[in-house]
Amino acid sequence: MATTPQVIGASILFVFYGITILYFVIKGSRKTKNINDYALGNINFSPVFVGLSLAAAMTSAATFIINPGLVANFGISGFLSYGIFFPIGSIVSLIILTKSFRRYGQSVNALSLASWIGGRYKSKGYALFVAFLSILLITFIVLIIVALTKVIAQALNANEIYVLAITTAFIFGYMMFGGANSMVYTNAIQAIVMIIVALIMIGSGIQFFENGITGFFEKLFNIDPNLVKPTNPDSPLFRDFFEIAVAQIIVGIAVVCQPHIITKSLLLKKEKDVNKFLTTATIVQFLFFLVVVAGLYARLHFPDKMQNGVPLNNDSFIPTYVISIFSGGISALLIGLLVIIGLMSAGFSTIEGLIQSLSTTITTDIIKPLFGSKIKNANKYITINRIAIIALAIVTFIVARDQILHPNLSVAIFAQNGVYAYFSIIFTPIIFGIFIKNVKTKAPLIASVTAMITYFMVYYGLPSLVNSGTIDLGYINTYLSGAVRNPAIAAATAIVLSVTVGMIIHFITRKNISKDK
Repeated sequence: MATTPQVIGASILFVFYGITILYFVIKGSRKTKNINDYALGNINFSPVFVGLSLAAAMTSAATFIINPGLVANFGISGFLSYGIFFPIGSIVSLIILTKSFRRYGQSVNALSLASWIGGRYKSKGYALFVAFLSILLITFIVLIIVALTKVIAQALNANEIYVLAITTAFIFGYMMFGGANSMVYTNAIQAIVMIIVALIMIGSGIQFFENGITGFFEKLFNIDPNLVKPTNPDSPLFRDFFEIAVAQIIVGIAVVCQPHIITKSLLLKKEKDVNKFLTTATIVQFLFFLVVVAGLYARLHFPDKMQNGVPLNNDSFIPTYVISIFSGGISALLIGLLVIIGLMSAGFSTIEGLIQSLSTTITTDIIKPLFGSKIKNANKYITINRIAIIALAIVTFIVARDQILHPNLSVAIFAQNGVYAYFSIIFTPIIFGIFIKNVKTKAPLIASVTAMITYFMVYYGLPSLVNSGTIDLGYINTYLSGAVRNPAIAAATAIVLSVTVGMIIHFITRKNISKDK
């Protein structure tokens, strides 16, 4: 539990943090006149600020709070997966995809990922399909809200459900007004705080290295030999090389295809700013990914995964670790409060982008195409956007409450299941839209449907058949059995099959066109 000075300090800090965010929201809202301003802003942002904003949005509370908890549970195998292989895939993908996506996004005046796909393939139906799929991203919003709730509740010794209600109301409340004009600035400030906190978190376990790297590994080995193995057979997520490396690299490549990430480059007004934007984003982002090493420190600090006789669940590991190690004198207290703000910043930075992009998609890509003929005043779309945010807040609170009270290992599994399904389905249309000329809509559309069927079949269909004994897939049964299944397996399978089917359809349709000529 937090000490009285920690509770008082955290309370003051949270009030100050909230006032600072509201200042930028009010400042940004004055320049937000329509839905275009809310989605993309009307300010000429610095590429460094946008790069910091992207790094903060891409490496969220999952990176700073939830994933380190999985590393604490399962050891080096989790660090390799989330701290090495996933970053390799995502950073390389970000660099390759951003420039081409931005060029086409500007040419079709895209406000969202759904409108980009609709414009690229000249298909309103395809845009609507992607827009409805975007609702799956609410699972990631739930993850971040749960992570923030854990941090704030630990710092204040408060009831988690009450904290959840207040946090949800505050975040969704201010996001009704700010949009891109305020978000870039708040994200950039949050990223600067996160950089400082990332360095503190990475260095927080220095005392465990008094006997060097070998001594560090020996300490982990003495707790559980599986903690130092590159693969952990007792884990539901890191059992072999395919699960740790191959699947995570594939997922890392595709994770960039989320609206709050890939559309960030559209905030840049000048082409010459892109390189500076990418350089800033990739350097800072890689630092953030390394924070998962704190999970190993947390496990050494709580070797039996208990605090005062109470078991620690996955999502409570890092908040409890931070409160515990920074509970000494005034200097430790101040550092601890800074770390708490950094963990909160990791959540706020991403959730702002998710709420902004998802509400924009609902407004411009679902409501407008379906009911636009009945809405004569364009300014009403700002009001509709705010109503959409209220609806998202209600759903988020209900689902997040259930995840806090009844977690299945971690909220990460719930979030990954939704987010991984989403970007598995839209990966091929984005890749084809960027790199293949004269592609017919049929190829990416069939690829998207293939990915959707494959993902849900691998994650839900096959496990029920395997567990009932209807089919036996040999070693593959390992991925499909148990109460906790790895969404990365379903995502990697769906992505590979989707790209393959899409390429086959593309070559068939191209040959048919050539014959007709």
